Amino acid sequence: MSKVAFLLANAFEDSEMQVPYDEVKKAGHEVEIIGLKAGETLKGKQGQAEYTTDKSISDVSAADYDAVVIPGGSSPENLRLDSNVLSFVKKADEAKKPIAAICHGPQILISAGLAKGRTLTSYPPLKDDVVNAGANFEDKEVVVDGNFISSRTPKDEPAFVREILRKLS
Repeated sequence: MSKVAFLLANAFEDSEMQVPYDEVKKAGHEVEIIGLKAGETLKGKQGQAEYTTDKSISDVSAADYDAVVIPGGSSPENLRLDSNVLSFVKKADEAKKPIAAICHGPQILISAGLAKGRTLTSYPPLKDDVVNAGANFEDKEVVVDGNFISSRTPKDEPAFVREILRKLS
């Protein structure tokens, strides 16, 4: 089975973490929550979910994982300024590992310089950011472009999870 890194910071969109995390685990894959600090308790912005990070981004390597999931909410905004986070996703992309980003998740791909020439979707108000980063924006429930999987909002979670599990199989 695959080992999947969930990149997470405070104020994540609760269900965008809970649903993929639970479904990936239920499918038998190993999951680890990677944050800015190990052992940190992170709270969802809706107050429905709380997770503790397994490891710090400074202590992990993309080579140790088979895929990356980036939940939305304000979490990506809280992660995108960290050079270790950007390096991690760049290395995962270089290795063509699946990178799944929902809602505000593509902000990390943009900050890492990975969006140019790609086709993505995101939380609709981020469309200009996606386009200005040189990506093609598609307003669809899920967009798969090579190793990238992107979705817009919690209502798209079934399609998002379906494509993550397809890439992991």
